[in-house]
Amino acid sequence: MTKPGAISKLKARQVLDSRGNPTVEAEVWTRSGQMGRATVPSGASTGKNEAVELRDGDQDDFAGMSVRNAVANVVKVIGPKIIGVDCRDQARVDGLMISLDGTKDKRKLGANSILAVSMANARAAAAVGGKPLYSHLLARKEYRLPIPMMNVINGGRHAGNGLAIQEFLIEPVGAKSVSEAIQFGAEVYHFLRMILRERYGSSSTNVGDEGGYAPPFGESREALDVIVDAISAAGFTTSQIKLGIDSAASTFFDEGKSLYRIDGKDYNGDELTDYYVDLVKSYPLLTLEDPFHQEAYSDFRRITKRLRGRVMVIGDDLYCTSPERIRRGVVKQATNAVLIKPNQIGTVTETLEAIRTSKAAWLATVVSHRSGETEDVFIAHLATASESQFIKTGAPARGERVSKYNELLRIEEELGAQASFGGGGLHLA
Repeated sequence: MTKPGAISKLKARQVLDSRGNPTVEAEVWTRSGQMGRATVPSGASTGKNEAVELRDGDQDDFAGMSVRNAVANVVKVIGPKIIGVDCRDQARVDGLMISLDGTKDKRKLGANSILAVSMANARAAAAVGGKPLYSHLLARKEYRLPIPMMNVINGGRHAGNGLAIQEFLIEPVGAKSVSEAIQFGAEVYHFLRMILRERYGSSSTNVGDEGGYAPPFGESREALDVIVDAISAAGFTTSQIKLGIDSAASTFFDEGKSLYRIDGKDYNGDELTDYYVDLVKSYPLLTLEDPFHQEAYSDFRRITKRLRGRVMVIGDDLYCTSPERIRRGVVKQATNAVLIKPNQIGTVTETLEAIRTSKAAWLATVVSHRSGETEDVFIAHLATASESQFIKTGAPARGERVSKYNELLRIEEELGAQASFGGGGLHLA
């Protein structure tokens, strides 16, 4: 008898992400007629240890950014290997693709082709089982939903201003539900727009890749000050809405000089640690992501120790969602939180392993989007299933960002009394 979950067909196509660049969309079809579809995002500030997305490099085709070879790999290379496999065996499907690629960073077939199939397969399996995706990924009697982290001011590679720090975020920790948290964030975002226009003119509310405003600031404190003013203007307190920053420090680290260039000054690791500690003393900062470059384990450990119990120090480029690198960070006591991005590692199975590895070491998790996003809402389900403390998916603006927030609203409504809020509690170990 044919299993209803047996994969019968793979389809793939080139579609566009939020920056207008090509990306891979895949469909996994089963013999029972169920289908799962997924599209993969793309990062701007990428860690050197990330899985490799395959692009064609033909300058006459999307200026070298096309993904036609990755699309072909889905249909011609991956398809024949996994057709007939039961989609409900996610580990087997992903393992076959990993073996077929045969490289550590998935550069042969492309992490974009592999992840598109992996996520689509998970959706197909959920459809076969008649379950929501979050329940298929991890069945629970109750779910604690994540706190949104909203990027409201952009700098670094996400904007064209003078800010070295890439993201300035608001975190509505005082809300009682996801829906209230999203409302809090949206209201602050709109008041921030009004304040920026009044003080700096209409051009100050141009938005960056993730929907945050990109005003002509040159120093971090300018951004933090105006966000605090917007929180107050919207009628909230900084106990209800905390702040976060994603430095993406590898982007302003000079390897030759071993110095960081921020706010127009050069800092070594010790000096930059003091810089961040001063910010934490001055502002209601709850999270600090990638404060140092991607191999600076000792600097991460130092600041995590100094800010223990007060701030969630999050490793992104440091870990690249790699269970192996996360384990290394645990040994070195580098951070107390991990950013989770499926396209950094390339399969659903490995992403779930990264989350399990983090939680086993009592590290908080933050499920995250990428700067080049799509309307795919997979990460809203992943954050729900894993009870991630936070979900990071941009400003409450732009369709590819809002789609994730809207999906969380649907999930909360669907769960009803089975949903609580707070991302499993805030562990500032």
